[in-house]
Amino acid sequence: MLRKVVALAIDGVAPFEFGVVCEVFGIDRTAMGGPVFDFHIATADPGPVRTSLGFAMTIENDLAIAADADLVAVPAHALGRVDERYLTVIRDAVDRGAWVLSVCSGAFALAQAGVLSGKRATTHWMHTDRLARQHPDIEVDPDVLFVQEGRIVTSAGTAAGIDAALHVVRQEFGAAVTNVIARRMVIPPQRDGGQAQFIASPVADRCADSLASTVEWMLENLEQELTIEQLSRRALMSTRTFARRFRADVGATPAAWLNRQRIIRAQQLLEQSDLGLEQIAQRCGFGAAAVMRHHFLKVLQTTPQAYRRAFGARESA
Repeated sequence: MLRKVVALAIDGVAPFEFGVVCEVFGIDRTAMGGPVFDFHIATADPGPVRTSLGFAMTIENDLAIAADADLVAVPAHALGRVDERYLTVIRDAVDRGAWVLSVCSGAFALAQAGVLSGKRATTHWMHTDRLARQHPDIEVDPDVLFVQEGRIVTSAGTAAGIDAALHVVRQEFGAAVTNVIARRMVIPPQRDGGQAQFIASPVADRCADSLASTVEWMLENLEQELTIEQLSRRALMSTRTFARRFRADVGATPAAWLNRQRIIRAQQLLEQSDLGLEQIAQRCGFGAAAVMRHHFLKVLQTTPQAYRRAFGARESA
């Protein structure tokens, strides 16, 4: 049973991500029918700990208090080499079967500890490439809000830490208890989707002169059914040469790039217009709302309707 929770205050700890762990696990909610945890904060050298915003927090407990923790939480911290003493705490927690939870860049501490080797994990989308590059033995998923591998949970940036923390509570105590905490925090107990829907995906701003006009034309005609044969003719290339040049210059196949641009256009229309889903699907080249929904679920892990509810400037007519 999850009773004792210890949050690690690593140098450069991010206040919000640190606060997420404190909010979920550090408040007595027994009066509302929720749990109370034996919650502690620990650091390698008790005393002032610098935060990412420049102010310091005074932490009294050293890392010995984490020796019997049922959950060791690692909030976001400054990127760089983590003190070996924290890595030992993380390894020991995994070895004894305790939960280990990272929020945002806290995944880098878990990676340095070696507990993510051969496993799937995530972190903030701004850092996923760096995590994958520094630790090629980890399968980094840039699209999800959190990943559970055994009793190790890694989460994406900021608010995704709430999702991951509540997921751990749900695993231990069930939905009813989780709902108590979520209601107190005024958040949904479980969000749909993944962090892909929050990632800004600008159009590639560097194309070879031989492709620039074709790419611009593609963007202006997303509603049309664009074939590789049609596009290669516009570029005055063979289909094979066009496909090879396009991938080398843009970083994706023509079909994959077109699909992503259509999703981006649909996101813009869902955010900024009151057009119906069928109209948006036609304007973006999906043809039908059902097809657009399929691609939203595959790429963004959410539906067009859910995306509009989350990001729309005004309700759909």
